[in-house]
Amino acid sequence: MRVIGALVGNSDTPAKISRNSWRASGVESTVEGGELVFVGKRLFQLWRSTVTTMKMARRAVFPICCAISIALLPLACPALARRPQGASSNLSKASVTGRIRVVSGEGVTNNLAGVTVKLTGPSGGPAPQSTVSDADGHYEFAHLAPGTYTQEASADGFKTWSAVITVGTDQALVKDVVLQISSVNQQVEVQGEAAEIATQNVAITATVNTDQLESLPLPTQKFTEALSLIPGVVRTSTGKLTFKGQAESQGMLVVDSAENVDPVSGSFSIPIPVDIIQSMTVYNLAESSEYGGFTGGLTTIETKPPSGTWDYKLRDFIPAFRGKNDHLVGLANWTPRFEFEGPLVKNKVNFSEEVTYELRRQPVRGLSFPENEIKTRSLTSFANLQVILSPRHLLNFHVNTFPLELDFANINALIPQTASTNYGRSGVSAGFSDSYQFVSGAVLNTLVRYTRFDSNAHGQGPADMEISPEGWGGNYFNSWNRKANQLEVLPAYQLSAKSWHGGHEVRFGTDILYRSYDGTSISHPIELLAQDGSIAERIDFRGAGLLSASDAEVAEFIQDRWTLNSHLTLNFGARLTSQSVGRRAAFAPRIGAAYSLNGGNTVIRAGAAEVYGHVPLLAVDFTGNQERVLSFFDSSGALIGQPIVLVNSYLLSSAPGVPRDPGSSPRTFSWNVVLEHQVRKNLNLRASYLDSHTVDLFLLDQVLDLAAGSGLLAMKNTGVSNYRQADITAHYRFSNRADMSVSYTWSRGRGDLNPLSDVLVPFQIPAIRPNAAGILSSDVPNRVVASGFFGLPWKMVVSPVADIHSGLPYSNVDVLQNYVGVPNDQRFPIYFSLDVRLYREFAFHIPHTESSKMHKVRLGVYSTDLTNRQNPHDVFNNITSPDFGKFAGFQRRYTGLVLDLVH
Repeated sequence: MRVIGALVGNSDTPAKISRNSWRASGVESTVEGGELVFVGKRLFQLWRSTVTTMKMARRAVFPICCAISIALLPLACPALARRPQGASSNLSKASVTGRIRVVSGEGVTNNLAGVTVKLTGPSGGPAPQSTVSDADGHYEFAHLAPGTYTQEASADGFKTWSAVITVGTDQALVKDVVLQISSVNQQVEVQGEAAEIATQNVAITATVNTDQLESLPLPTQKFTEALSLIPGVVRTSTGKLTFKGQAESQGMLVVDSAENVDPVSGSFSIPIPVDIIQSMTVYNLAESSEYGGFTGGLTTIETKPPSGTWDYKLRDFIPAFRGKNDHLVGLANWTPRFEFEGPLVKNKVNFSEEVTYELRRQPVRGLSFPENEIKTRSLTSFANLQVILSPRHLLNFHVNTFPLELDFANINALIPQTASTNYGRSGVSAGFSDSYQFVSGAVLNTLVRYTRFDSNAHGQGPADMEISPEGWGGNYFNSWNRKANQLEVLPAYQLSAKSWHGGHEVRFGTDILYRSYDGTSISHPIELLAQDGSIAERIDFRGAGLLSASDAEVAEFIQDRWTLNSHLTLNFGARLTSQSVGRRAAFAPRIGAAYSLNGGNTVIRAGAAEVYGHVPLLAVDFTGNQERVLSFFDSSGALIGQPIVLVNSYLLSSAPGVPRDPGSSPRTFSWNVVLEHQVRKNLNLRASYLDSHTVDLFLLDQVLDLAAGSGLLAMKNTGVSNYRQADITAHYRFSNRADMSVSYTWSRGRGDLNPLSDVLVPFQIPAIRPNAAGILSSDVPNRVVASGFFGLPWKMVVSPVADIHSGLPYSNVDVLQNYVGVPNDQRFPIYFSLDVRLYREFAFHIPHTESSKMHKVRLGVYSTDLTNRQNPHDVFNNITSPDFGKFAGFQRRYTGLVLDLVH
């Protein structure tokens, strides 16, 4: 469940007020009338301002949907009773206090000052509180609502301590904490004590935390590299990420509750620096109705809030040089990352900034040096400002800028630099979130996020593009420019805890999204060559190629997490979406359950969800693209017949020939089941099964009538994608110095092979074949992934990641790039890689500074593809090529240094 921002502090918090019963449902309301009138006013003001903004979209966003949105506002104030004058005197007396201690090796107990203690309530409820232990090691959280909390204590040089506590009404709970000195300076998150598997979380997820992102051997330190280690997430031979068999552009990336993708293509093109990521979660199933707008996978990222103390970190500031024939030939890469944070106004305003510069020259095997490098120049800046208006009211502001220049973006062993394309982007994502907790415990979250995303791509020159059996030649054919805008407004209201046959956490709200772009797409001719060099087909282009599209969506959602008892939790809700160029009303129900047995050592989870995706803006303005003109030639070079014009046209199931309104959007239905079992204190097993069925995907299909000399390049919404996955994961903690996870995944992906995400994203393919159904390009029947960390002598830490899986599928083609035989019935060799990171942290003190301030230097080495197996990336798949069936572009071992300075 998404919570915008966090409420911090341990100041007085008013207790719950008198209750009025909801007689119709038997549920008690603890929400105060005066507060909820205020909620209604705030939501109504937000709605009015949003309507003004939406004038940029179409004239109206469907009266029915707007009426539903407005009708939701009174739900925020079901009780109109006056505030009792004595409410402020009914403060809850519940509290948690204690001391933080450490036991030295000689058995001496000492109090610890400066330890950060965090108290987190149920998801979707009051935001986490934090405090710091004083000189005597004492800490306190006062005026707490009764309930179950997670308490954490952490400090540099000590193992993080965590426990689940229950606070009763007016209970003064004393919880002393004893921290252990860390025997490993840096490690993946491991709980100190075994505990029952929680049933509060119904969703089936895979989470990567901060420590893992810092420890994993990620070659370019991008969060997308960590995603590819999660079961069900596959990186194809072209570098695309796929989730549940569908490309990332059909999935969704949500950062701090807001969408964070390219508004036009849907790709994960807006970078998030790994150093500011607090957690990253991939959902097998989007059981919460707060999420929508995708048919593939859902990935959420929560960023770190700014700290109340000054701190800085400098990473990867030493450049790497490239050697060739025992000589230095310049920089290979330089990727310094600088992060700093601290209070601008103590206990009121905190600030953080992360700046990443990337200069990288990535070699591609199979091409000759120096014409074998992908060149990257980028600068990413992520600034976050947190304003604490009160212990119950928090504002967050953030600005993310991300300029990039990528030269020769798509080269491989069969595509030289001259035939490749350059890619560039610039833009900004800025917004704020407002989180307010009422005295009743209810929480109002309001988020506004604006994104400007400008992008372009172009070839290396104006020469005609050539496609021969040996690869590409000439210059890449297509150039485009796009200027995109996206505005999202998301007010959500979390009711205070309800009691009716168990506990209820009810959350509802409205998600308003507006996307638009203007641009151009201009192409020059393509020649398909036979093995003897003669032209077999020529593709010309005609038309202006002026593009423009927009879409407005309004979605209402409601979600209830119902905890019947300590063994059973249900999560159910629904989302109603209206799209200006898609479905007028799309109703998507969700349900999930978690049941524990065997004393809490075994948990069964299951869920089902229907989700509707956004209409791709590339589909909305499809007919504005240039039309293709096909000319075919015989072996002597003579023209066969007359050139055929492929007219861009919609062939939609709902309304054939509609010029600019697809009238539909993709829809997916998924269900899953998982069994988790704690075999012993330090060994957990998890087995799961997922089934996902997607329909109404947009695809391109070439329709030719050679006899009539006519044809269509048809946009259809009849695409299908089916994905099944079964996996089993074992997590074993050997000791505090070692931890390991191993997973085996079986999967099967089938569907249409010409979805927009493959034909137009990231770059338009030169020859568009007739659509076919078959094995998806990301289909990996068998995969094993193992990762972990191990403490070594001399305080060294090694973090390996091993990945072995079935080879990715590919198709054989003829001179005209048509399929030969069954599509995707061939496979690359079995893939195996072993990446390792080895490091140690050194602590030191700078003279003439505070005695309590210790600095750290992390020194180490990492290596990708340690075994140098040389997995191939490319294949000569043209049946007329003399090298037909040979693999190329072999991946090789790469080794680099780790040098980080941490304050």
